[in-house]
Amino acid sequence: MNYYLTAAGCFSAIAGILHLGCIYFGAPWYRFFGAGEHMANMAAKGMMQPTVITLVITCVLFAWALFAFSGAGLIKRLPLVRLALVAISCVYLVRGAAGFYFVNSPMGRSPEFWVWSSAICLVIGLLHLAGLKQQWLALKS
Repeated sequence: MNYYLTAAGCFSAIAGILHLGCIYFGAPWYRFFGAGEHMANMAAKGMMQPTVITLVITCVLFAWALFAFSGAGLIKRLPLVRLALVAISCVYLVRGAAGFYFVNSPMGRSPEFWVWSSAICLVIGLLHLAGLKQQWLALKS
């Protein structure tokens, strides 16, 4: 079992659950987690756009969790798991690093949102990377 990928998968799953919480609890959660006032206001008005966007993000996060669990050997091996884990690692690492750029121009979000979310993404990306490195040969097709 690969503990790095297991932890990475757990963090992705937790992030997915928190996104579902935003849908269920609405505007206060969107505000708390830094989605921006525009998303919070749309959620408060009962508009579907925040729900749809958040559901898409949730599905992606749960899929990423499944790929991490697959790479860790916790579940059946998924197709293209090695390629998927490389892509997932890259997305997390790029998002984590790029997010720090927006601290000074937050685009409707708080600077704190960018710092925290970027740090979290970097940690998850590094966990994926470490786990992928450890499993590289075992994941060879």
